[in-house]
Amino acid sequence: MTAVIDTCVVIDVLQNREPFSKAALDIFLAASNRKFRGVLTAKSIMDIYYIIYRSLHDEQKTRAAVNKLFVLFDIADTFSADCRIAMSSPTLDYEDAVMIETAKRIGADCIVTRNLSDYGESPITVFSPEEFLRELKKEQNEA
Repeated sequence: MTAVIDTCVVIDVLQNREPFSKAALDIFLAASNRKFRGVLTAKSIMDIYYIIYRSLHDEQKTRAAVNKLFVLFDIADTFSADCRIAMSSPTLDYEDAVMIETAKRIGADCIVTRNLSDYGESPITVFSPEEFLRELKKEQNEA
C-alpha cells in the first residue's frame, strides 16, 4: 500500500503533539518496518522544515529531523501539472488539492491526515491516522 502522509501527521510526531502523537508515531514505525510505502510531498517537506525550525530555532537540529524523514519516507515531487489541475479541483483548500493531485499522479492508494473535512472531495481514499492503522492491520492479516 502506498500512502501519502499529510504534514500535520509528521508534525504530530516531531513536536510530540498530544493526543495525536501516538497514532502518528505508530505510522512512522510501520513505515520504518516497511509495512507500507510512506510518501511525503516535496511541498510538505518545506512546510515541515519551516514549522520545526520555527519551534527549535536551531538549523542543525532542524536539518537532522528532516534528514530522518528522508530515511523513513519517499519524497514525491510536486509537478507544475499538479498545481494547474488543482486550481480547478472541487477541493477548496488549494494546498490539499495539490496534495491530492500529486497522490493521484504517483498512484497512491490513500492520503493520511487529521484534516479529513478538507479532503471531502478527494477521489483518493482519505484516512485519519487511526483509520489508516486499522486498515493496514487488516491488510496485513489478509496477506
